[in-house]
Order: sequence, then structure tokens, then C-alpha cells
Amino acid sequence: MGLPIRIIPISHTNPFWTVVDRHVLAIIKRLPFGLGDNNFTRYNFRGWELDDGCRSHDEMGDAFVMVTPGRNWLYIANPEALTEVFRRRADFHRCVELTEILDVFGPSIATAKGQRWRMQRKITASCFNEPTNEIVWREALWLAKDMLHYWSTKSSLTSAADDCRTLSLHVLSRASFGKSFKFEGHEERGTTGISASYKSSLQTILENCVVIMALGTKTIAKPWMPKRIQKIHEAWITFRKYMTDLYEEEKKAFSEGHTGGGNLMKSLVRASHEETKTGSGLTEAEIYGNIFAFNFAGHDTTAHSFTFAIYFLAANPDVQAWIREEIQQVLGENDEEWSYTQDFPRLKRCLAVLMETIRLYTPVPVAKWTDQHAQTLEIGGKVVHIPAETMVIPAYRALHTQPENWGSDAVDWRPSRWVTSSSIPSTLDKEELITPRRGSFLGWSDGSRDCVGRKFSQVEFVATLARLFRDWRVDPVPLGEENMETARERVKTLIRTDSGMVLLLQMLHPERAPLRWTKVTDGATDASYSSSNMNPKNGL
Repeated sequence: MGLPIRIIPISHTNPFWTVVDRHVLAIIKRLPFGLGDNNFTRYNFRGWELDDGCRSHDEMGDAFVMVTPGRNWLYIANPEALTEVFRRRADFHRCVELTEILDVFGPSIATAKGQRWRMQRKITASCFNEPTNEIVWREALWLAKDMLHYWSTKSSLTSAADDCRTLSLHVLSRASFGKSFKFEGHEERGTTGISASYKSSLQTILENCVVIMALGTKTIAKPWMPKRIQKIHEAWITFRKYMTDLYEEEKKAFSEGHTGGGNLMKSLVRASHEETKTGSGLTEAEIYGNIFAFNFAGHDTTAHSFTFAIYFLAANPDVQAWIREEIQQVLGENDEEWSYTQDFPRLKRCLAVLMETIRLYTPVPVAKWTDQHAQTLEIGGKVVHIPAETMVIPAYRALHTQPENWGSDAVDWRPSRWVTSSSIPSTLDKEELITPRRGSFLGWSDGSRDCVGRKFSQVEFVATLARLFRDWRVDPVPLGEENMETARERVKTLIRTDSGMVLLLQMLHPERAPLRWTKVTDGATDASYSSSNMNPKNGL
């Protein structure tokens, strides 16, 4: 290909290595005389890009190749080239081998190809509509209110990440199945009942997708398997039964002409039935597969983004004050009149918090590959010949922190970079979200295979943030002799040094930084907050 290369001895997709990589490399890095400082320890682990940032591309240019015993991996940090990759979906396919772990209940849009993908995309996209977003808005507001009440009773909160997963899961339950569950904090949670069964079974499956895919559902059902594997199988059975019962319920309601209300299961059943009249609708297995894919994509991804954002906000009181100014102006004091159609589009600063968080900590990077055919691609003015079966990887971390696109402070978390104003001095009504240079921001992928649940996640995030921060603030709990400023710096360090890839990119130990929520008194603002310096005319 005529590009710089780096050679690593173990494939990124080696299932055994993905389990032990960090543990082994931690030992090797301790070797004396610099023996632990090499390409193996630099590149051969999940999430190496987060640690590396722009360093490799500064050294090697817009593109370089990682040579492994499996495939070659072409990493690209050029916006124009990546825009072309996402545009040419017939030449650069989504690598199904990396997403087939989601097929634990059946095929889904995440792994479908060709005509089958186009049909699934048409049906599933129709399910993510404005009525669904309205449901998400209302449910997130209701759940966030209860979550805030629980959090406000804790003088030292360590369960924020777990509680965010609960909120996200319950929003999904309402949107996916039409089932509402009351929020229960970490210490309030029961171990029995529908909510507990649904949450625990889904969580077990999400955490063990690789095991289920590697062994197969028939193998994990064997009575001689270890207890841990048997528990995974029990979770699989429980969640499948949950989906089956709701599927049969919706099918029966549809056959009887009851089409009122809305949720994703209902929409899939209805859309699939209508599609069958003219062609081929979704099979039952595909409905289950897509429902699970939605739960995977919308549960941990959103919850991890919530967690990052809350800890960033705890470390940046000026940003809290900045979004609170917007929330209070848009929503006022009346809790009963928060409107999705009128208020969500106006909460631009809240959405900017999500955009900035995902810019720095993209939860689900997408990988492409050339499949069975060689391709050519222009990268930085040079035509590169890419062999068949080459992985093509957007270098998310490098791309999202390039100074030429994001400014000299590109590695800093600054949500105001996303907001610009057409008036001086700036007023909230004149603020708009910027549109980044095409190809420089891939938070929800790009092209025809971008994330169908993009707005779903945005509505859930903004509604939750608005409820949490209208009247409350969050701070880290100082440890030992720390003052508040030192505590905030500690939280920033924790985010930077203790985040990594598990199944998704996440904070690894957020419980190490306890939080405290405090009611904001009328008229109080943070001393360091200034509307003018938080919102420059040029967002970048």
C-alpha cells in the first residue's frame, strides 16, 4: 500500500487475547532497561487508540497499516478519505465478523448484508420516529426525577454509573416493549420481579456476548458446563422468553386490530406485517435479533456516555452553570409543561454536552473492510491501493482531536465549542449548534449505515440532563485533606487515566470518585462562570 506500518504479534480479534491483554502487557511494561516500551505494549491491546491519541498519525501521517497475524488494519485520520469510505458502502463493507456477537437471538441490522440489510434498514428506521422520541422524552424525565431524588439523599454517591444503566435500561424497556418500570437506586433494588429479571438477564448477556458467540447457544445449554456458563444460558432463556411473550402479545393485538399506542416491538411487528404484503418482512428471529441489537446499542452506549458526562460536569462547575442558564430559560419552573416538540430543539447547550463527550469518548467505533475485493482510495492527495480483506478503521481518537478541526484545545472537554451565536453579545435564542467539517466527527458513524437511534439517544440524554441540572449541581466529594479544586482535578485525572475498552469504551472505576448533589439556591451562579467566555461567537 506504500504506507507506514507497525507490526504486532497478536491479532486484535484473538478472543483469548482480548481477555488477558491488559494483564499481560501490564507485566511486560514493568521490564527494566526500556524492554517494555515497544510496539507490542503500545498497540496490542483493546482501546490502544485512547492512550495514543494523535501520536501515531503525527509520526506517520494521515494513514498507516497495522500488520497482524490475521488481517492488516488500515487506520485513517483524514476526513475527506473517511467521508469517501462511508459513501462507498458497496466497496467498504461493515465488518460483520466484529458485530456478529450481537446475533445471539437472531440476525439483525448490525450484521445483515445486501438486500436483506436494505429491507431491515427500511423497517427498523421506520420504528425510530417522532412518536417514539416523545415516549423517550417523557420516560427519561420521569425516571431522572426519581434518580435525582435518590442521588440527593446520598452524602457520598458511588453508584452513578450503575444507576445511569438502570435509567437507560428502563427508557429502553418503555420504548422497546411498552413496559414502564419505576427507577430503583443501587441500594433500593430488589432481586426478584419483572424489572430485576429483565435487567439482570440483559446485563448478563451484554457482558458475555463473546462467550455466547464463541460457544454457541446449544453448547452453553449443556448441563456439564461450568456454573458461570449455566448462568449465562439461564439469562439467555429468560430474556428470550421475555421477548417471546411480548412478541406474541403484540401479534395478537395486531391481528385483533388493536394498533393504538407505540413501542419498537409493536412497530416492528406492524411494519414487518405490512412489508410481507409486498415482499418479505422480518422473520420472528430477525425481530428478536433487532430488539436485542437496539437494547445493546441503546443501553450501555447511552449509560456510559451519561457517566462520562456527569463526571466531566462534576469537574467543571462553569459548564454546569452554562447549561443551567439554558435549562431554566427554556423550561422555567413548571414541571408539568415540558414539551418535547417545543423544548428539546431549544436545549442546544445540553446537546452540546453529549456531542463533546462522544467526541472525546466515542462508545462504539465502527470498522469497515474491503471484503473480497481490492479497492483504491485517495488519502491526503495520494491514491492508495488497498488489498482485499483489509480492515479499514476510522482513527476516531485522532480524528476527533485534530487541532486543525477542533482548535488548539482539542483534547480538552469544552462543550461550548459546539455552540455559536449570530449576535454579539450572545443570546440564547440566537445560539446554534455548529456543523463540523464533513468526516471530522463520527460520533454516530456516517453515510447510509449511520446509527438509526441517533435522535433517540440525543432525546434521552438531553431530557435527563435537563431534569438533573435545572435546580441541582454535582460536585466530587473531597478525599482526605483535599479542597474542592484538588478534588475536581482528581476527577479529571480519573477520567483520563482510568477509562478503557471492555465491550465498549467506558470509565473503568467511576466509584473511586464519590459525588454529592446539592440544591442550587435562587440566583446562585458559579464564580468562574461567564456567559461570554463560555460561548464565543465561533464555537471552535
